[in-house]
Amino acid sequence: MSKTINRRQFIQRTGKAALLVAAAPTIIPSSVLGRDGGISANNRINIGCIGVGGMGTANMNSFLTKSDARVVAVCDVDLAHRTRARDKVNETYGDEECASYNDFRELLARKDIDAVMLGLPDQWHGIIGVASAQAGKDIYGEKPLAYTISEGRAVVDAVERHGRIWQTGSWQRSQKHFRFACELVRNGRIGNVHTVRVGLPYGNGINNKGTEPTPVPDGFDYDMWLGPAPWRPYNPSRCHWNFRWISDYSGGQLTDWAGHHIDIAHWGMNTDDSAPVEIEGRATFPDAKDGLFDTPESYYFEARYDEGFLMIVADNRQQPKGMGVHFIGDEGWVHVHRGGIDASDKALLTSFIKPSEIRLYHSEDHTQNFLDCVRTRAETITPVGVAHHSIMTGHLGNIAMKLGRKVRWDKSRERFVNDPEADRMLARPMRGSWHI
Repeated sequence: MSKTINRRQFIQRTGKAALLVAAAPTIIPSSVLGRDGGISANNRINIGCIGVGGMGTANMNSFLTKSDARVVAVCDVDLAHRTRARDKVNETYGDEECASYNDFRELLARKDIDAVMLGLPDQWHGIIGVASAQAGKDIYGEKPLAYTISEGRAVVDAVERHGRIWQTGSWQRSQKHFRFACELVRNGRIGNVHTVRVGLPYGNGINNKGTEPTPVPDGFDYDMWLGPAPWRPYNPSRCHWNFRWISDYSGGQLTDWAGHHIDIAHWGMNTDDSAPVEIEGRATFPDAKDGLFDTPESYYFEARYDEGFLMIVADNRQQPKGMGVHFIGDEGWVHVHRGGIDASDKALLTSFIKPSEIRLYHSEDHTQNFLDCVRTRAETITPVGVAHHSIMTGHLGNIAMKLGRKVRWDKSRERFVNDPEADRMLARPMRGSWHI
């Protein structure tokens, strides 16, 4: 159960990295892949990859290993990224069939593409997630679901309205030891759980290449990269990997990792469709002279659920057991992380979940689970509603820490309770003509 992999190993095993959009040729019309679960004559699902740097490359490479899928198009606003991705696809299949695009709308317009993989900076998740559902594509989308709670709700509504299959890249649910830990908790092996500690990374992993404005590199559509985010001068440290540490585009380590470990916390506590009702905390922000990197470095917040437990989310320096999810019950504890699982009672680690007990959704291959569900139209292991509520807790924590006070959340209305100031932080204006 300790044979898990970390993010870097995951990327290395499934391919090298970079950052944004993708496309390809006509091979099999999507009409032959019946939306009631029918499949094409050669049993393949046509995939378009939008965003092929970083995790986008890793996800694309995973699809390339599947005999029942074919990557037919790649899209990225960085010419170097999309060229590398296109060449990788062509090398894998031994032909020159893969198309490439700068604009995601051209890829989505293709009727022969059945599903898309989205590996984009957070500011794009809502717009392209909604557009993909409207275009009739099934979607494998990276976490976090969206840049804001309001955008996340729009994605959920679009996926459900158009009957699409959604898989979130919260792949820990397809790992045996995470599932086993949650089954132990759900079956009462540590009694009534009153506290869940969620440990996420400390600090911002900045790759600083200089923050002075410079000309935009050839082959990089910077205006398209910014998309709905505010216009800012280009500099070498703004885009690709570093977008994560800039609040115009993301919420830092908190929103990067909430879709992993808060997701597992919800799974174990049977609160996939819930959210906290009270949230308060504190954060330390960078003292950057240039002001570019501004997401929290150190953070701590408490989220109280009306299901009767307290979730404490903090950077790993403020959690007794560091990274991972620490379930604490009145009869013991279970701690699970990417390196393995531990428990107060070691006998739990070799115990069995009986057929008569609660057994959670079983997936051992996150990509294959998505492809299987595209065929059967069954729900994936990390569907869109689950992703929405997993990142919701992270967003609520960020808002409470920015305000510096306790906030109360109406989870049925997805609005704060008598708090217009906090409500204004649920969404933001989009630049230019971009909208959902």
